[in-house]
Amino acid sequence: MSQKSTVETVESYLRPIDREGLLAFAERGRDNPDKRGINVVLTLSDGQFRTMSYVGDHAPVVVDEPLHLFGQNTAPAPGEIVLSGLGGCLAVGITAVATFKNVRLSRLELHLEGDVGNAAAWGAGGARREPSEMGFQAIRVKIDIEGDATREELNEIVRVANYYSPVANSMRNPIPLDVSLSD
Repeated sequence: MSQKSTVETVESYLRPIDREGLLAFAERGRDNPDKRGINVVLTLSDGQFRTMSYVGDHAPVVVDEPLHLFGQNTAPAPGEIVLSGLGGCLAVGITAVATFKNVRLSRLELHLEGDVGNAAAWGAGGARREPSEMGFQAIRVKIDIEGDATREELNEIVRVANYYSPVANSMRNPIPLDVSLSD
């Protein structure tokens, strides 16, 4: 005796954002395109290369270096935190653009890797290097994305999110950077 089995497709989507709130935020941007916000972080050294960065009321973001770079390997390295910020910003943008286009996402994974140079040993007696020769020399981001849209539509969502990403654009474009002792 055979039993007839039915195949049922269950679709599950990622938690959505407030589309109306997003549209109101976009309108405020159109009305005042030169408005700027400020991100504020306090970073305190915990000894060796371990630091704690405090952002608002959140638990501190811990940063360390791996053992081979003389850290304690208790947390991600600074460059990994930078890649994390880029991944988070791109994910926010992809979610926002998808929401704007009424596309529901069921999967969004960003895989980031970067080639980083530190032959100068942070300026502590290593190779003499120019600033352009240090830090990230290349970054690659591969995105796995699924939703109720065609591959072409998903590709366009990623393209637009990348184009408008504040963190990606901070990395792509030179920005004024002032590092000095406090008064």
